[in-house]
Amino acid sequence: MLEQPPAFGAELRRMRIAAGLTLAQLASSVHYSKGQLSKIETGQKRPSAELGSLCDATLDAHGALASLVPARPPGAAAVRPLKRDPVASETTGAVPRMDETPPRSPVPPSRRQVITVGAAAVLSVGPGEETTPPGIRPVSVSVSVSAPADSPAIGTEAVGEPLLDAYRALLAQYRRLGQVSPPAAVLPVVAEQTRALRTLAEGTGSRTGRELLALAARFAEFTGWLSQEANDDNAALRWTAHAVDLAAACGDRDLASYALVRRALITYYRGEADDTIALAEGALSGRLPPRIRGLAAQREAQGQALAGDHDACMRGLDRARALLSRDPGPAPGAPILGTTHVDDPVSMVTGWCLVDLGRPRAAADILDRECARLPTDAWRTQVRYGVRRALAHARAGEIDHACELTEQLLPLASSVSSATIATDLRRLSRTLSRHPRSRSYLAVSPRLTAVLTPAP
Repeated sequence: MLEQPPAFGAELRRMRIAAGLTLAQLASSVHYSKGQLSKIETGQKRPSAELGSLCDATLDAHGALASLVPARPPGAAAVRPLKRDPVASETTGAVPRMDETPPRSPVPPSRRQVITVGAAAVLSVGPGEETTPPGIRPVSVSVSVSAPADSPAIGTEAVGEPLLDAYRALLAQYRRLGQVSPPAAVLPVVAEQTRALRTLAEGTGSRTGRELLALAARFAEFTGWLSQEANDDNAALRWTAHAVDLAAACGDRDLASYALVRRALITYYRGEADDTIALAEGALSGRLPPRIRGLAAQREAQGQALAGDHDACMRGLDRARALLSRDPGPAPGAPILGTTHVDDPVSMVTGWCLVDLGRPRAAADILDRECARLPTDAWRTQVRYGVRRALAHARAGEIDHACELTEQLLPLASSVSSATIATDLRRLSRTLSRHPRSRSYLAVSPRLTAVLTPAP
């Protein structure tokens, strides 16, 4: 018979005693109660991934303890995989046929919304005057496009550059709207613009047609990201696969590798360390541009942090910094892959990883510094990293400060409505709830619960 791995509680007790720590001393170090740790050591209570990483770091277990925490609670449903691998699929280089319908967004917009998108009227762009934090102004954007999906073929290169410039500007505007609006508000219109670009590409000269397809691929990739933010992982995977097909049809093979990085983000938020690492490693080929490889190295580091491997995580981050330092930047007017609102993404991701590695004090120091550098109008980015910052302070035992940071973030968290941010908000809520007598927690708890409660 195969030898069974030791139970987390028994191994925790063995390592604690070997380190010469009492139960009370360990409880003080990881900011859990002595009673909670006692129940976990005796198997009466299930350990969380958070506790596993904190104890692993405190006892210098090099991931051994963290690996004993089950990745998914019993009965939890796994997200269904794609019917095909979008990266491994064969492509002919031709424009995908129009009878091969791309994924549909859950709420199709009206024709009028597709033709003329008045963002200030159609989209919810943020909190009202009573909830807007000081120093952050609502953004109003109005964009007009006269190229619906059923428009006639252009048939000439003469209008190519103006058309491409208009769609590049449109994508930049949608990305900006994605920072300040609920993803479900932006998602349907962006999906329809992807289809419009495919139609335009079919009836346009070869050079402009290829560039329109390349833009359609970026629109599809952005639609996949919006789908993930709207809590639809399967749609996110389908849109990402469609982006790969469009990119391959116009000769862009690099986006297929970047799709692995996007898919690794989905597995990361599901807590699947091994899959996150494997997907990211698939985008580290030496033939790829430095930016894609750098973003892949960052994602691999996040996977290693989930696995509790501090040294491998730090190596991945060093590799990411070296690769991103060689990035020449996009061609003029071309969309940028990855974040555009973080000045030093590797430092920010380092703080992010240290939270997963059970080193919250070191994480808080980095995230304090990096969050102060974020643009005031990048609401979604502010909330994403701000919640991690609050989580780091909470896990370091600084409950009052964590609650203060949380209070400041809740208006924006409510406005941008992000499924991935909600994952960290729930972690933050669980950490804060271990201090039920804290006045700061009692004050912020009702509003935090309201933000995490789905609207009826």
